[in-house]
Amino acid sequence: MNSTFIILAIVIILVAAIAVTLYFAFFRKSSPLSMDIGGVAPQASGGSDTSTKEVSHNRVNGMGVLVAAAMGALLAKLWSMQLVSSDEYSSQAESNRTRTISTIAPRGRILDRNGSELVKNRSSLTVVAESDVVEDEIECRLLANVLGMPYMAVRRKIQSQTEGAQSSRPVCVDVSRRTVAVLGEHADLFKGVSVQERTQRAYPYGSLGAHVLGYTSTITESQLKASKEDTSQGAVTYESGDTVGQAGVEYQYESVLQGVRGEQTVFVDASGKVTEYTTSVPAEPGSDIMLTIDTNIQRGAEEGLAHAIEISRSSGNSQCVAGGVVVLDCTNGEILALASAPTFNPSQFIGGISNDDWEMLSAKESSYPLLNRVVSGQYMAASTIKPLTTFAALDGGVADPSSSFYCTGFWTGFGDEYGMHCWEHNGHGGMSLQSGITYSCDVVFYEIGKAFFYSDKPEFLQETFRKWGLGTSTGVDLPSEATGRVPDAEWKWNYFSSYPESDRKWQGGDMANISIGQGDILVTPLQMACAYMGIANSGKMYRPHVFKSVASGTAKGTVIDHKDEVYLTPEESAANYELVHQALHDVIYVEDETMASHFTNLSVTVAGKTGSGERTGEEATGWFCCYAPYDNPKYVIAAVVEQGGFGATSAMYAVRDTLGAIYNEPDDAANVSTTLN
Repeated sequence: MNSTFIILAIVIILVAAIAVTLYFAFFRKSSPLSMDIGGVAPQASGGSDTSTKEVSHNRVNGMGVLVAAAMGALLAKLWSMQLVSSDEYSSQAESNRTRTISTIAPRGRILDRNGSELVKNRSSLTVVAESDVVEDEIECRLLANVLGMPYMAVRRKIQSQTEGAQSSRPVCVDVSRRTVAVLGEHADLFKGVSVQERTQRAYPYGSLGAHVLGYTSTITESQLKASKEDTSQGAVTYESGDTVGQAGVEYQYESVLQGVRGEQTVFVDASGKVTEYTTSVPAEPGSDIMLTIDTNIQRGAEEGLAHAIEISRSSGNSQCVAGGVVVLDCTNGEILALASAPTFNPSQFIGGISNDDWEMLSAKESSYPLLNRVVSGQYMAASTIKPLTTFAALDGGVADPSSSFYCTGFWTGFGDEYGMHCWEHNGHGGMSLQSGITYSCDVVFYEIGKAFFYSDKPEFLQETFRKWGLGTSTGVDLPSEATGRVPDAEWKWNYFSSYPESDRKWQGGDMANISIGQGDILVTPLQMACAYMGIANSGKMYRPHVFKSVASGTAKGTVIDHKDEVYLTPEESAANYELVHQALHDVIYVEDETMASHFTNLSVTVAGKTGSGERTGEEATGWFCCYAPYDNPKYVIAAVVEQGGFGATSAMYAVRDTLGAIYNEPDDAANVSTTLN
């Protein structure tokens, strides 16, 4: 029956009730006689105005007025609800019987610079269940048996409201066609269960580029809260259960990759169960992102890093399992490859990662596979810093191109009791600034550190390092970038606050150590790659980046393109650059014939520097930084191998294999170890 007729009937009944009440209260005539209840003869009515009969009559009249007033107020309210506020109440009634369910939007793809899909979306058959299925134990147990899942796990999945109270609850993703067939054949047993075709992240190249790409997972409570508090322009509004980027490009460009949810309106009954589906607004997929990464170079860098680790382990360095390689285009700052070992497969996070897998990926015993060592790893720079120390010596006036030094293998510049070894314990003999770089003679740079310690510019060396970007972030568009550390007197005093005062003071030995990249100085591989980009370009350092463009969603082409940015321009004279360039060239081709054999089989000339960061109780961390071609630089590569030993016997292999991938010229020289620093 229509609600209008119901209300009309109620109004008629109320009017009739009021009329009857008014009749008895005001219009019915009282009898002039009264009957004695005792049974005696009738008597005339009468008495004073305050007689019991009169009082009773007044009470009846008053009650009639009250009833009439109440009925009138109720009638007025009904009239207001039906005529004045009918639209409002209709809207409320409609909202009580309808719900809006969000539909998930596919994320944008991630492409390499040539358009190859590094991350894409694939169809996934997902078994979902209505909320009331959890109340049927038999159906839950049957479903658990079909899916091969524990009964309690199925119950928890169905009880979860991460996608909304009225939404179907995903129970199992990536089910087989056979499972779908079983559910379809026995639909009478699984009345609240259905199969939906959803999308999941797919990684065509497996773990390739994992630390650049990152991974996705369900939004956390803290992230959901932060998104609701974010009022900035372009901020994404999330709902519980959304999949979001948690690392790498997936995290950095979340607002671009995340699509816009669709909406499905449904009718529900009093218990909230969906009874009917109605209008819908389709979801809008996220935008595709093109990266600067070159898949072939990325593969070469990862294979080269694995090769370097293998070579080091075969040489007896059993603890060598980790490292990183980064390749930059020094003409614009594009990151062409970024490899970090050990690595992981982002597909492990699809559908939720198990506790065991998460603990393994986060454990020290596993060497922290999730750590991006190129961006977040911090190491002693070792001898790769010597070109910068040379610039400081030339600019600070403590040495010049004609300065000479003599290396006996043991240096006592601060007294015999504070003597320090050169890596070549037999000594290098006579050295200049240029040959000091080429042969990596520590004594040359100890002397430079000593000269600054006693000069009127005691921190000029640190200022030079900072001028070249050490101690600060590069601003790369990847999360969790470390800043490294350039230690000085103030830092040491504060850092060692619990030590005796004499131990907190900056000493000459501290200066000598940082002049060769040892001691308390820390850098990231990306910082050193950028420093060598500045050397290759004779002073121009582009901000490193992995973002290239956002693809158009409606047509070919792009809607946003990256704009290259010069973020540092360390000034040095042309003569200073020439000295360092020549020294780095000779590191590759003059210092040692064995190492040179790995580069003379390339069609281009390379300039670079090895290094070995020393830490007590561990094998040295091997470094190799270079740029090529020497006469017209295009590529810069920095590689680090943790506990790999000398740079020339570990990181060098990673760099050479990467160059082989760039120029399609594999290294055919024998894997022969050297004793170079």
